[in-house]
Amino acid sequence: MRPNSLHAADIAHFVHQQTDLADHGEHGAILMARGEGVRVWDTEGREYIEAMAGLWCASLGFSEKRLADAAYKQLLSLPYYHTFFQKGHEPAVRLAEKLAELAPNGLAHVMFQCSGSEANDAAIKVIWYYNNQLGRPAKKKLIGRIRGYHGNTIATASLSGQPHMQADFDLPYGDRFLHVSNPNYYRFAEDGETEEQFSARMAAELEALIEKEGADTIAAFFAEPVQGGGGAITPPRGYFEAIQAVLKKHDILMVADEVICGFGRTGNMWGCETYGIRPDILTCAKQLTAAYQPLSATLISGPIQAALVAGSKKHGSFGHGFTYGGHPVACAVGLETLAIYAERDMLGHVRSVSPVFLAGLEAFRDHPLVGDVRGVGLIAGVELMADKASRTPFPPSLKVGVLVQERCREAGLVVRAIGDRIAFTPPLIITEAEIAEMCRRFGEGLDAAWAEMGAEAAAAA
Repeated sequence: MRPNSLHAADIAHFVHQQTDLADHGEHGAILMARGEGVRVWDTEGREYIEAMAGLWCASLGFSEKRLADAAYKQLLSLPYYHTFFQKGHEPAVRLAEKLAELAPNGLAHVMFQCSGSEANDAAIKVIWYYNNQLGRPAKKKLIGRIRGYHGNTIATASLSGQPHMQADFDLPYGDRFLHVSNPNYYRFAEDGETEEQFSARMAAELEALIEKEGADTIAAFFAEPVQGGGGAITPPRGYFEAIQAVLKKHDILMVADEVICGFGRTGNMWGCETYGIRPDILTCAKQLTAAYQPLSATLISGPIQAALVAGSKKHGSFGHGFTYGGHPVACAVGLETLAIYAERDMLGHVRSVSPVFLAGLEAFRDHPLVGDVRGVGLIAGVELMADKASRTPFPPSLKVGVLVQERCREAGLVVRAIGDRIAFTPPLIITEAEIAEMCRRFGEGLDAAWAEMGAEAAAAA
C-alpha cells in the first residue's frame, strides 16, 4: 500500500463501522468513487452491481439527478433550521403530512430524526413516556427477537438480538430488554411442523414470556416485517396474525420497524401491508430519501400523541429532540423521493420484476452450497448449508458466508453475508436484464467459493 495514499490514510485514521478492524488494518477497505444506476465503481476502477442498495437504502440507485436538484434548491433557500421551541419549516410540515397520508392504521403524527437507530430509540423513549402518563410506571419492558436488528444506540442495540453488537459493550443495558426466538422457519422448524404450526409455537413462546414477566411490566413488542439484519428472513405463514393476537390480549404495543421494508421493498408501500401488521408505532428511514440524505421518521398513533401532549402540559415542554431532526434539506429530498415513487409507479415496478428476481435466486437451490432461498418483493436471503437433508450448518469458524461474499465481490457483485445467509436488496429500479446479470455473477461467486472449499478439503486430506 502506497504511503500517503487514500487507502493508507483510511487505515491510519478512519474507524469503520461493523468491520473486522484487525483485518482492515492489514488489508484496507474497498473505497467507492462513483455510482450510476444500480452500479458502483471503486477507486481502482472496478465495477460492481450493488445488490444491497448500499445498506438496504439506495432505492433509486446512485445517480438520480432529481434528488440532487431538490437538495440544491433547498440549500439555496433555507439550508438549515430546527424544529425546537415551536419553530419549523415547510419541508418538514409537508413531509409529515405526506407520511400521515401514506401511513397504515391511522398513524397521523410524525417525529423526525436522522437514522433508523434514532427512530427506534425515539420510539423507546416515547413508549416509556406514554406509560408514565397513563400511570403505569412498571409497564416498561420491551420484547425484541433473536437476530432482530433495530439500531446501534445503547437502547436499540440492547433491543436488537445481535450478540456481536452487544459483546463487550456492556449490553443489553438494564433489565428492560427481553427477547424471543428468531422466526426462521427453515432453520428452526421441528420435523413435520408446518409454517402455521411453527408460528403458533412462536406465539406460545411469546405468551409464556409475558406471563412469566407479568403483562403489567411489558410495554411493547418490536419487529421488522422482514428481518433485515438477521439475514433477510421472511416471516412464516400466520406469524404476525398469531403474535398480534397475544399482544392485543395483554395490552402490549406493536412497533413495526419499517426501516428496511418501508417504501416498496416488499412490493407494497409498507411491510405492514404485506403481512397484515396493525402497528401502534411505525419507524422508517433508508428509502424515505433513497439514501440521498440522512432522515428517519417515527409515526405514532392518536392515543400516544395525546399522552405526549398531556406530558408536555405537566412538564411545560416535550423534552425530546435532535438538532438535525427534520432538517429542511433532508425533508425536501424525502418529498421528492416520494413523488418519484408515485410518478414512476415504483410499487408496480417492484411487483413486476419481483418474480424474476425471486426465480433467479430460487434457481440456486440445487447448488451444493445452498440450503434454502426465501424472499418477497426485492428482498431475499440465500441460506448456505453444509448438509441440506439434515439442515446442518457449516461451523462458524469456516466463515463460509464471508467466503461467498468475497468471491461475489471478485465477480463484480456486492452482496452481504449475515452469518451464512447471503442477503439481497437491490435498488428498486433494477431491471430484468440487470437481475439476470446479478444472478450470473452470484453463480460465479458461489462456484468459486465451492471450488475453493473443495481444494482446501482435498489439501487437508
